[in-house]
Formats: sequence, C-alpha cells, structure tokens
Amino acid sequence: MENVRELFQIMTRRFGFLNKNCCSAGGFDISLVQSHILYEIDHQHHPSIQQVAEALGTDITTFSRQVQSLIKLNLVKKTPDPDDRRVYILSLTTEGKYVAGAIEQQMNDYLGEVFSHMNEFEQETVIRSIKLLNEAMAKSSLCCTTPPG
Repeated sequence: MENVRELFQIMTRRFGFLNKNCCSAGGFDISLVQSHILYEIDHQHHPSIQQVAEALGTDITTFSRQVQSLIKLNLVKKTPDPDDRRVYILSLTTEGKYVAGAIEQQMNDYLGEVFSHMNEFEQETVIRSIKLLNEAMAKSSLCCTTPPG
C-alpha cells in the first residue's frame, strides 16, 4: 500500500502550503490563510465574517485577527449589515481586488504550467480524482475538525 500521508506531505510541500508567505502581489506579502480569505470574499456575494470563517473551517477568533490584518493593509473592508447591525459584511477594497486577481493569476499560471507536463487524459484523471477526494472529504465525519488525541 502506498504511503498516502507521505504523498500528501510531498504535494503540500511542492504546492508551497508550508511557506510563511504564499504570494506576493501589488507589493504585499500575503500568507496562505490571507489568500484564502481574499478568495472567499471575492467569490461569495457580500459574505458576513461568520460565513467566510465557516467556509474556511476556521474559528472566529483566529479568523477575526486575520481579517483585521487585511483591513490594516487596506485590502478588506468591514461594514455593518444594514438589516442586522450585529453582523459585519466583508468586501474587497480596490487594492484587495487587485491583489486577489494577481494571486488568482499566479495560481492559474502555476497550475497551467504543472498541467502542461501531462497529456489531456492525465489532466482529466487528476481533476476527476481531486473532485472525488473533495466529495469524500465532505462526507467524512472527521473532516474539518481537530483529530482526536
């Protein structure tokens, strides 16, 4: 049996997930967590802080600190929801949109280059496999929680 954990360790390392800063864009060094936050805000429709934290599977305290750092960098805006003043809506500033777009382009270029080393059948196989893995992870009772012990 293949050592599956080792395969994921290698993929994670090669993808750069362990790097402190995953991306540089517009003069900003953005951490992996921050890039995920920018992505979610950009791809959801006027999300609340809670919605983005849930989408990322992050506890609200840690998440709030990350959002605060993005607000200080003037990449994210936090505004009260007009219908419920206790809820805050997140949006990207003009600079935030630029940085999110630049990161998206970097990731697409990287993945395009990686996939260029495969033929069309191999590319489709990898994409289908990743979809299957994501679906199975979503069904797992252990997914997105801290492992016991």
